[in-house]
Amino acid sequence: MTHTLLPNTHVKIENRLAIAVLVGIATTPLAAAAQTAPASAAQQERAEPAEVATNGLVAMLSGKIKPEDYFSESFIAAVPSVQVTQIAEALKAQFGQPLSAEITEKLGPSSAKVVVTYETGIVRMDIAASGSAPVRVSGLQITGSEIAGDSLEKIAEEFAALPGEAGYVVAKLPTTGAAEILAERNIAKQFAIGSTFKLYILAELASQIEAGERSWADVAPLDHRSFSSQATKRWPDNTPMTLQTLANMMISTSDNSATDTLLHLLGRKKVEARLTAIGHSAPNKTLPFLSTVEAFAIKSNDALQAKFADASEGNQRAILVSDAEKLGFDDVDERAFAKGPRFIDSIEWFASPKDQVTLLDYLRNMRNDKMLEIMAINSGIGDSDSAKWNYLGYKGGSEPGVISLSYLAHSKSGAWYAISASWNDSQADVDSSKMISLVTRLLNHFALE
Repeated sequence: MTHTLLPNTHVKIENRLAIAVLVGIATTPLAAAAQTAPASAAQQERAEPAEVATNGLVAMLSGKIKPEDYFSESFIAAVPSVQVTQIAEALKAQFGQPLSAEITEKLGPSSAKVVVTYETGIVRMDIAASGSAPVRVSGLQITGSEIAGDSLEKIAEEFAALPGEAGYVVAKLPTTGAAEILAERNIAKQFAIGSTFKLYILAELASQIEAGERSWADVAPLDHRSFSSQATKRWPDNTPMTLQTLANMMISTSDNSATDTLLHLLGRKKVEARLTAIGHSAPNKTLPFLSTVEAFAIKSNDALQAKFADASEGNQRAILVSDAEKLGFDDVDERAFAKGPRFIDSIEWFASPKDQVTLLDYLRNMRNDKMLEIMAINSGIGDSDSAKWNYLGYKGGSEPGVISLSYLAHSKSGAWYAISASWNDSQADVDSSKMISLVTRLLNHFALE
């Protein structure tokens, strides 16, 4: 049973976990509704648990019912009361006061799909409750949202107001010829992109498979440990894994050990050659192509960082060899990343929004069904929003001061789109929930065209 108040989304944060409140877009104004009062004791006796939970939802979201009086003990153990309050306040900051909650689909007596109407939008949630009095909510998940009266102009204004630097692009991908740019900001600027770089590794893997050099079913040992690999953290060394499993984990959960294993297996130089062949506009910004553990080790070692950042590409490659003993899993000092952004302007993987369009279009034109399936395992947004597309392939990445989200999308009208956005701030961490909000709104806008 779920205990999360998180949206049905996953953005891999390289050095800490983040709660992301998901927001979307509406194309028409939404009508306000009367506030729903919590159920009385008599009403609770007659109503099903999901109805009782829904009746009290607005009061909890508006702060009239304490989270610990609304949720089960197991829920509060998983998502502390202060965290619930933070999410409720973030929703109010985005949509105004909650006005009503209504069940749109019963999934059983104890669970349902719910729409919460706010002053300026709606938020869709899945709710689950205990089956005995007093009714307590044991699961609540945000699955989508809509903002009344949104527009591309409003989205552009919000991107422009972000601290640091941000850029995005929406491109309609052609059958032949150049992509049609439909919306953009800082389209040619090189941004740190975090784990979005893993799409280049995926492209090289699919290429080697297409060439008959490898197979998705080939088995390789998980032999390169890296920081922030939650899924495989306690797995035995050299656990045998198929290449498809490694790719699944690299893209869908952004597992860094799976990533580094694939990078070493495929070959750094071959991945670099693939990046250049795809058409990266400034490969010198990213080359040499670092493994995740190399990047973390360099970032957490001030002396090594200064030495590496000031070196030419050739000398950087030499450092990766000469200082290899300082670039292992045990050399990463996790404490360094608690202080905020770490050298995101120099020790990173870089790409412009336009480079991401080129990459996504390249992946589309490879026409490798298995690769596209891997990209679609985790859509990065709520189910109700992702369902607006026939296909939605996604990879995102972030660390303190960095967030980047990229989508390959196939609309129900048959058009292909590349949508990518990046936000960097070298002085302070970035608001992941805000970025997810903006990109989801872009996705929803063009899904309706």
